[in-house]
Amino acid sequence: MHLKDFESVRLDAEQLFELKKLVAEGEGLQLEFKRKASYPEKIVRELIAFANTEGGTLLVGVDDDKTIPGVKYPDEESFSVQGALRYCKPKLMFHESILAISETRFVVRYDVPQSEKRPHCFKQENTLECFVREGDKSIKASREMQEIVKRSKKKKDVRFVYGEHEQQLMQYLHTNPTITLTEFCALTKLNRFKASRKLVLLVLANVLKITATEKGDLYSRY
Repeated sequence: MHLKDFESVRLDAEQLFELKKLVAEGEGLQLEFKRKASYPEKIVRELIAFANTEGGTLLVGVDDDKTIPGVKYPDEESFSVQGALRYCKPKLMFHESILAISETRFVVRYDVPQSEKRPHCFKQENTLECFVREGDKSIKASREMQEIVKRSKKKKDVRFVYGEHEQQLMQYLHTNPTITLTEFCALTKLNRFKASRKLVLLVLANVLKITATEKGDLYSRY
């Protein structure tokens, strides 16, 4: 696979300035840096997280400290990522471009829109993992988060019953900033399935906010 097979853009001074300006913003909800594509599966997980959340841009050839050393062989970096993309289900839509920042150094850019086919997952052997973006991190999504991502595509009102358990929840969140699914189960004595369903509906109805963390989801009031 050769460089000519890709869209390659030689940056002029203004475009290089814009790239540096973007990098100066630092990693965040919609921006991720990778020095190289040494672990292409990790890059694909980042792209999946963007597609499942609000979209975003990933730059290969940019360091965490916001320097832009570039990569010498962008076609090889791209080839590695393309190989790992076959594990993404359903197929991921993205735009790839190779930016020449000098005669011998390049940045590979991936732009991913929020997907209408979300949630996307990374499938390998017998595992199926879904990822979402939270701040500057891509986090493995829980079953509840995957359901919320899937159902959030439908723009229609969500109805729920404000009963005893919902009242207990609101009273709890009046004095506590967040609650987990396990804590909600203990509070209401509901089984995990019923408690999960109630929390998902409350998030979809914009009554609660869900925040993915590496230790599990946190639910809070809007």
